[in-house]
Amino acid sequence: MSSGLALEKRAAPVAPGPVVFVVMDGVGEGPRDDGDAVHLAQTPTLDWLGENAAFRTLRAHGTAVGLPSDKDMGNSEVGHNALGAGRVIQQGASLVELALQDSSVFAGQVWRDIVEQCTAGGGALHLIGLLSDGNVHSHERHLHALIQRADDEGIAGVRVHVLLDGRDVEDRSCTRYIERLEARLAEISAKPERSYRIASGGGRMVTTMDRYEADWRIVERGWRAHVLGEGRSFPSALDAVRTFRDEDPGVSDQHLPPFVVGDEEGRPVGAMRDGDACIFFNFRGDRALEICRAFEEGDTFDAFDRGKRPSVLFAGMTLYDGDLGLPGRYLVPPPDIERTLSERLVAGGTAQYAVSETQKYGHVTYFWNGNRTGMFDESLEAYCEVPSPEPPFEDRPEMSAVGVTDALIEAMRSRKYAFLRCNYANGDMVGHTGCLASTIQAVECVDRELGRVLEEVKTLGGTLVVTADHGNADDMFMRAADGSPRRDESGNIIPKTSHTLSPVGFWIWTGDGSVPALRTDLPEAGLANVAATLADLLGCVAPDEFEPSLLAL
Repeated sequence: MSSGLALEKRAAPVAPGPVVFVVMDGVGEGPRDDGDAVHLAQTPTLDWLGENAAFRTLRAHGTAVGLPSDKDMGNSEVGHNALGAGRVIQQGASLVELALQDSSVFAGQVWRDIVEQCTAGGGALHLIGLLSDGNVHSHERHLHALIQRADDEGIAGVRVHVLLDGRDVEDRSCTRYIERLEARLAEISAKPERSYRIASGGGRMVTTMDRYEADWRIVERGWRAHVLGEGRSFPSALDAVRTFRDEDPGVSDQHLPPFVVGDEEGRPVGAMRDGDACIFFNFRGDRALEICRAFEEGDTFDAFDRGKRPSVLFAGMTLYDGDLGLPGRYLVPPPDIERTLSERLVAGGTAQYAVSETQKYGHVTYFWNGNRTGMFDESLEAYCEVPSPEPPFEDRPEMSAVGVTDALIEAMRSRKYAFLRCNYANGDMVGHTGCLASTIQAVECVDRELGRVLEEVKTLGGTLVVTADHGNADDMFMRAADGSPRRDESGNIIPKTSHTLSPVGFWIWTGDGSVPALRTDLPEAGLANVAATLADLLGCVAPDEFEPSLLAL
């Protein structure tokens, strides 16, 4: 570790230590109405902090976290990148968008190899990914651009394997995206020597898009449908969705079962064969890594039985994990995030601890550290992963928050660490279910656990810093243009399962009883301003490349 990365020390600490940083995932500052689970929840700890701590709100979406526009919702990955890096990083969505706009994505060797495989070699091009315009994991515009370019390049056969959303976009909206895609594929297929079709699919939470190895069965279902062509067969993706909804009228898009599209004889139209090519077109990495491993790992792969694995040229939209080298081939280079807060603190000898449950463990480690797997210095760092329960999380809104707190308090009491960070997953993961009552319980659980942390910080005489990475639980209703709840044909309010554009709260409480003064000249401050603030609290001087500290020193 280069000593040149170490932060300059201040003459005296700004705040008593240790500094404990808590991310309440998905707990934003919402409309404070009947759809705001944060407002409806009983939150005595946050109420106490509101009266006794320094407070302001921060931007946690759009350009403040490196996304293309302020219409784009923040998410846990970009949020933790900004928190840990201390500056706004142009994210995968922006990088992919720019690469498609200037066509640089098609100038690289990986795309040229794919075209060669599918033209001279006669293979089909398979495109797997999330079909929506949520712009959190993917955007349908990127898929359509790949399809158009494949046609322009003379690729005769394209098969699309659609993962249905209902999580980053309005639930039960998947037919809208399928219809747009089907129309474009049919238009191209009307040309001579073209066959462009949807071949398989399924809801994102049960098909393909697992993360952190929480449930490899999800990936196996996708593998069997997309690669082997095995599964319940339908004439089209729309037929599959309509049938599943008839059988279970309450099913969410994200939980629709996997399906395969078959021809007139019921044979799969898109099983992969030797010599084909495949692009996983999501740009976000956490739910892409496992399917990449299924395609790329050799005989050592043991997560599930892949059957006869076809020889396919596989690529991702971007590099999802640089340390793991996944995927081996990719179309768009990822953001290069170096000199993060933790890297600099370790260079200066600051001992650190990070903890969360499985669903958000990668966020306080990998994403916090600038998309880097592993520690900067094992002698100065410790990471703890508390296993998450199996979904559905609306049935377990407390998730593993108690275990996270137990581990954090144990680490605090060890007095080994000057800086400790944790993430409570409840507000986000339960908020994604659309269940208002469960999300209220989730927020109340986080508040209780935060109360335990606060009491320990008081005992140790340390400093507590609390924020969120984006909104979610703060607005559980789909909204009309005037802000009123949207209703379905039966008059029921349509639940919101996606993130929000809300700002997030930011609190600092110091054990010496003082209330830190916050700057008033940073009205547009966002998550990227937190790293410099933490550096100040830890008695360090933040580098000029960090966004300015929120403290008035």
